[in-house]
Amino acid sequence: MTNILIAYGTTEGQTAKIAEYIADVVRSHGFEAEVINIEEAHDVAPDTYDGVIVGASIHMGKHEKHVVKFVEQQRDALDRLPSAFFSVSLSAHGDTEEAQGYVEQLEKDTRWVPPRVALFGGALLYTHYGFAKRHIMKRIAHDRPGGLGTDTSRDYVYTEWDGVRRFVEDFLTDLASARGAGSAEPS
Repeated sequence: MTNILIAYGTTEGQTAKIAEYIADVVRSHGFEAEVINIEEAHDVAPDTYDGVIVGASIHMGKHEKHVVKFVEQQRDALDRLPSAFFSVSLSAHGDTEEAQGYVEQLEKDTRWVPPRVALFGGALLYTHYGFAKRHIMKRIAHDRPGGLGTDTSRDYVYTEWDGVRRFVEDFLTDLASARGAGSAEPS
């Protein structure tokens, strides 16, 4: 059966939620999916999968270092296999040019140009933050385009789940094309 690796890095957990949702969509189409937090996993071998989706969130203007390192180490496999990348940030909600710039920096740093890329809005989890971080994030949200929420008594999720589903379904179409008509069907 076709097996897809969803390898991700997360700081506050929204990218993990997106990775799990991606796996659910993959499974709903009759394929297998394995979700792996890159920071916690060792010796992940993308070559043992039929396709790979990598995801990372942005903090302080950069993707997680362990994801960048994973991509650098696995670039040859990512180039050989059907692969895709998703980036999670608040910028993806209101400043897609900035969000795309983060992906371009990843491509420059790793020399991996994923065939399919998606930008997903992240989350402001005010109720999970300590006092100082809550107020710093409120100030950042106030100054950013996209109308980010500043009521610190609640959380805001900017992920567009229908967009995530479409990204996965488009990736599965790419996978089927790469494997030849019909050969990516669930077995």
